[in-house]
Amino acid sequence: MSKKYSIAIVDDETEILNVLSRFLTRNPNFSVNTYSNPVSAVASVDNSKYDLILLDIMMPQMNGLEALEKIKSKNPEQKVIMMTAYSTLDKVLKSHKEGATNYVMKPFDSLQLLEKKIIEVLESK
Repeated sequence: MSKKYSIAIVDDETEILNVLSRFLTRNPNFSVNTYSNPVSAVASVDNSKYDLILLDIMMPQMNGLEALEKIKSKNPEQKVIMMTAYSTLDKVLKSHKEGATNYVMKPFDSLQLLEKKIIEVLESK
């Protein structure tokens, strides 16, 4: 992996943003932007080209499925990994229907496994 990848993390939990940002930026191939408000994140898709967006499903301002729909309407090719602590089959199916690339559960079993999944998604065509 020699390419520099731009990643956006969208989660209303500051602790998750901090942990993921610190962990991912230790990889010199990742540049990371964080958003605690999904409305701001969706607006940033107009100005920024992210290689990947990590998007929480449960947020107060706008849920992740709504944000995913708006992001995909602006950029249908955008790669998005949905994150949630509240998994239901309905949410998994809806996120895939809306175009999510992948899905991860919080709390993360392993940040190394999450990073591996991120790299797989980034390097997939």
